[in-house]
Amino acid sequence: MTTVCESTDEAVAGIEDGSTVLIGGFGMAGMPVDLIDAVIRQGAEDLTIVSNNAGNGDTGLAALLAAGRVRRVVCSFPRQSDSWVFDGLYRSGRIELEVVPQGTLAERLRAAGAGIGAFFCPTGVGTPLAEGKETRVIDGRAYVLEYPIKGDVALVKAHVADRVGNLVYRKTARNFGPVMATAATTTVVQVGAVAEPGDIDPEVVVTPGIFVDRVVVVPDRAGATS
Repeated sequence: MTTVCESTDEAVAGIEDGSTVLIGGFGMAGMPVDLIDAVIRQGAEDLTIVSNNAGNGDTGLAALLAAGRVRRVVCSFPRQSDSWVFDGLYRSGRIELEVVPQGTLAERLRAAGAGIGAFFCPTGVGTPLAEGKETRVIDGRAYVLEYPIKGDVALVKAHVADRVGNLVYRKTARNFGPVMATAATTTVVQVGAVAEPGDIDPEVVVTPGIFVDRVVVVPDRAGATS
């Protein structure tokens, strides 16, 4: 059953030290910045973060990294022009990194939500990313065995939810939100508005409410992408 929380602090309550936290977003598009800020206030540490990027500038995920709460990052793009927080931590040996190709990252998350034990994928064969992993030739093509990525918590940003947790996203801000919502034990969603049940056309629902545990309304900032 989905709980509509009164604040972002209530929404992230109970995240434990050492948790694996899935964070939606493609860069800043669809990143649940206000939920991340609440995690910083909440105090959980020694976290493993799974996200497409490793933080941008000094806000959102980068702020969580700068606060020293993250032990390990699993992502596709750890470096871009504004990833100075992660760069500094990684170069000084204060954070661990696992690089996962973007499509493989999405599929490993989807596999967790779908209950798939593992899958063979051709991406990364013959590269350092395949070192130590089982490989197999199937129908004349080499594949590497990949395992699901499961989260203790997913932090997701959506455009609108209803009171039973059905979600609608806004354009490309959808990105990793749907697969992360299915792959975590507890899914927490930041939305711009909450509608009454029945107000959202079932045909446009992307994430069914069965996957959503907590929702909190955070009005969009000017220029923010939800």
